[in-house]
Amino acid sequence: MPQKRILPYVILGILEKGDATGKQITDEFKYEIGEFWKSSHSQIYPELKHMLTDGWIDSYQKEDNDKEIYYRPTNLGKEIIADWLATPVAKLPVSKDLFSLKVFFIKRADDPRLKTLIANQKKLVSQNLAHLKKREAELFDTAEKINHNYGHYLILQRAISRQENQLAWLDQLTVC
Repeated sequence: MPQKRILPYVILGILEKGDATGKQITDEFKYEIGEFWKSSHSQIYPELKHMLTDGWIDSYQKEDNDKEIYYRPTNLGKEIIADWLATPVAKLPVSKDLFSLKVFFIKRADDPRLKTLIANQKKLVSQNLAHLKKREAELFDTAEKINHNYGHYLILQRAISRQENQLAWLDQLTVC
């Protein structure tokens, strides 16, 4: 059975914050949502066309800038995102964690590849943790900013916690 398309809901969620161009939507993935959900412009622009056709969004150009197309949710789009947000998640997603997959196939504790995999993973997790903490400091340095984007704040806290726990787990591993 094909997987349900999630991208249109993500785009609607972005547009709920305010009208945006395709580039602004792509940037939102790059700088904000990309911490936990990936999508590229080659996926976003075709989805915008589908959403226009389906009546979930409409588009317009500003009088002072006829080169950029702005998108906004229609009433139907607003109903759809509200319903989607209200629907509980039915199952946990399958993680595509390449590090875990590789470690899974290591047979012995003295395999020299294990030390290299773990050292590299520690480096990657540490870099990502530093990035997440920097984003937290940039975006949520006041209670007002936290309250204004509370969901984003919660997800960022969850990401930080996961990286801290991952690093703690990696640090306690004993490899022969």
